[in-house]
Amino acid sequence: MLKVGVLGAGHLGKIHLRLLKESKKYELVGFYDPFRENAEKVAKEFGYKLFDSIDDLIDAVEVVDIVTPTLSHFECAKKAIEKGCHIFIEKPISKTVLEAEAIKTLASQYHVQGQVGHVERFNPAFIAAKDLIKNPMFIETHRLAEFNPRGTDVPVVLDLMIHDIDIILSVVKSKVKNVHASGISVISETPDIANARIEFENGCVANLTASRISMKNMRKTRFFQKDAYISVNFLSKEAEIVRIQDAPETPDEFAMILQNDEGLKKQIYFENPEVLETNAILSELETFADAIINDTTPIVTLSNGTEALRIAQWVIDCFKKEEDLKI
Repeated sequence: MLKVGVLGAGHLGKIHLRLLKESKKYELVGFYDPFRENAEKVAKEFGYKLFDSIDDLIDAVEVVDIVTPTLSHFECAKKAIEKGCHIFIEKPISKTVLEAEAIKTLASQYHVQGQVGHVERFNPAFIAAKDLIKNPMFIETHRLAEFNPRGTDVPVVLDLMIHDIDIILSVVKSKVKNVHASGISVISETPDIANARIEFENGCVANLTASRISMKNMRKTRFFQKDAYISVNFLSKEAEIVRIQDAPETPDEFAMILQNDEGLKKQIYFENPEVLETNAILSELETFADAIINDTTPIVTLSNGTEALRIAQWVIDCFKKEEDLKI
């Protein structure tokens, strides 16, 4: 079992603490949170050991789970890596791409493993469908959330849309060629609603919409590729595959057949792949343990997290260009 410590005991930090305590791959040593009142409350309520400083915690563990506000990710990661600790770091990997690149360099220099917490990669609906997603040419995502003051210190792109950016980058095997985006601030000081169009060198286009002031929650992505449409509902954990193939000479009487002007007949097949019940956060933490133990590449690498942040920042820069044009 790997000795692990958690930095941050906020909403998500408490979830990580509970799951690491339950995991058979980790030994939870304790946690540190600079907000002493909250930290002592968590320690008393759940019995986790509270450390007096970041350095004390890092000295006692092999793996550091960083679940602090994004602004502190770089400093926490730097401290942990320089002490030879492997790092699991919540998304986004850091505040800036420059910081993310520095984390990557440090991890390589000190020969430690790192994984970024892009949890939707471990969503069971995506896992059920991902092997069927092959060379998509159009992708549409909607990630809508009801308003929650937590997370409004960053634009909706870094809060919500970055999940979908990472998913898209994981299935499109091509470089991003261009980004167009617009965002609107309604309640917060930073954009609460955003739409982005990401164009890839291979011709694939992804259209992303994110909102944190919606009347209902939605987390759905649709992948369109030759002869197939794949829908992944990250919220309800459901996946649907719609295939279009040449119709047989004698189709079933209940078959759905399409015929074009030339008389070519295609049959539509519907498939709902089995979605296993899993805890995505526990899965991402435990697969990271496997990567450390077996010295293999983590599922979401520091490079993956850096690239997702780079594209997210490109989207945000488009907002700034819009504002400059208005002025």
